[in-house]
Amino acid sequence: MNINQIMKQAKKLQAKMAEMQEELAKKTVESSVGGGMVKVVANGRQEILSIKIDPEVVNPEDIEMLEDLILSAVNDALKRSQQMVSEEMSKLTGGLKIPGLF
Repeated sequence: MNINQIMKQAKKLQAKMAEMQEELAKKTVESSVGGGMVKVVANGRQEILSIKIDPEVVNPEDIEMLEDLILSAVNDALKRSQQMVSEEMSKLTGGLKIPGLF
């Protein structure tokens, strides 16, 4: 394979990656903790799109529990989002781990 072919392949991969990133921005994952008391939705860009809190879990006497639930749900949603991105990247690269991509 000569350098021109390699460059063409790299440009093709770059275009596919840009397209995939746009698609991932539209895909979402949800995390639910505390028996559904706190739900967090994130997209493929690791952006938090929404947080829903059941009013029953809001207790002014125990704010720490609510904070812990929110933190747990956000971290789990971000982890799920990263896994979704890794799976999609793996499809694009044929399972080849390319440093810096994911």
